[in-house]
Amino acid sequence: MKLEKIPKIVAHRLALYHRCLRNLYENGERLISSYELGKFLDLKPSQVRKDLSYFGAFGVRGKGYDVKYLLKTIESILGVSKPWRMVLIGAGNLGRAILNYEELRKCGFEIIGVFDNDPKKIGEQFAGHVIRSVEELEDFVKKSGVNIGVIAVPPKSAQKVADLLVSCGVRYLINFSPIKLKLPPGVLVEDVDISIPFKVLTFKILESEEMRI
Repeated sequence: MKLEKIPKIVAHRLALYHRCLRNLYENGERLISSYELGKFLDLKPSQVRKDLSYFGAFGVRGKGYDVKYLLKTIESILGVSKPWRMVLIGAGNLGRAILNYEELRKCGFEIIGVFDNDPKKIGEQFAGHVIRSVEELEDFVKKSGVNIGVIAVPPKSAQKVADLLVSCGVRYLINFSPIKLKLPPGVLVEDVDISIPFKVLTFKILESEEMRI
């Protein structure tokens, strides 16, 4: 099946499968059924089998899935079996939290440069990085072979930063600012609003409280 025909939600669940399978493998598990995998992720076994069927046949009837093989296959599908070089724009609290997030490095996402426009931050060292001026970004990108740009700046600066990254030749962006970016054709972006899970949770809390009344 062609990649563009695969629902976006499936890609999201593949990332969840990957995390779950890696934890299982590290804990010594070698076989798992669609029922068990679905139970870990609150999914029906039929949904697990349907998601994986987009990419081939992996399970053995009566035995389940080989954890190592499925893990490596999903790593290849997601592209995390190779390193991805990234630049981070924004060295505030959010940017520094991203720098310290070990899970990214485990999955091959390497931040190789950190940039900010605050003179007080430029030149500081944090998590093994020297914070650079955004004025150095274009030259750095050209010399370093950057794949992904991570935007962790206030909303008012996000579009300007996105335009700068695109002008430097970066075509893949992760946007942590809660605004919709205007981007030219051929540029891919994933928007991350960390407030959304909290809003979903409070909705569920209120919903459950209403059901008890």
